[in-house]
Amino acid sequence: MKKDHRPYWLKRCYMLFQKHYTNRYIRPQLDTMGRGGMYMKPWHLELFGGPIRIGSYPTVIAAPDRKVRLTIWAAEAGVKGITIGDYCLICPGVRILAASEITIGESCMIASGAYITDSDWHGIYDRSLPIGKTSPVVLEENVWVGDSAIVCKGVKIGKNSIIGAGAVVASDIPENAIAVGNPARVIKYLDPETKVRTRGEWLENPRKLAREFDIIDRDQLKGNSVIGWFRSLLFPRKGD
Repeated sequence: MKKDHRPYWLKRCYMLFQKHYTNRYIRPQLDTMGRGGMYMKPWHLELFGGPIRIGSYPTVIAAPDRKVRLTIWAAEAGVKGITIGDYCLICPGVRILAASEITIGESCMIASGAYITDSDWHGIYDRSLPIGKTSPVVLEENVWVGDSAIVCKGVKIGKNSIIGAGAVVASDIPENAIAVGNPARVIKYLDPETKVRTRGEWLENPRKLAREFDIIDRDQLKGNSVIGWFRSLLFPRKGD
């Protein structure tokens, strides 16, 4: 892992810039946007159409080579669009495309490259149809969708369930289940005797958590200088 050579104050400025960009350019595109949260490289978060709603304290991570795309492409007015609950994690490369309604519950985690859609996007027999069949998608609280998984139209995934990497979910998955494969099938259930801790519980005191991260940053970036940062960019060496 590459060491962060930035001075503490420079990293803080960068984080404040991300926050300013989010409020200036992302917030106006959303129907609702909750409090707090972290939008990393928000200039690589692409929004199209509406309504799109994001709850409080999300973590949205976009990247230049793996943009996050939230898209509404509706044939009719009055669609419910995309709703992302509080404390959710959206990783690089996630695509969520709705023609009717996609609801993602509180504390859900959507891993890199996952794709969630509520439509076929073309008619099966009449390929000229721009939308095709649609059916709402629901991810209940604390669902974890693995890397590059696909969640198809009409699917409901129950609370706490885990969808394995690369799975294709074409039918409902019950609560507390682990499902893998194409098409996805339940292979086991979570241990009912073990408590599941959610992102919501981890983020229940965001101010305290922010202070703890700030202490870590101050310690890890202590002694860094602007000259050292430039040197690491222009003349990297082993150990950087």
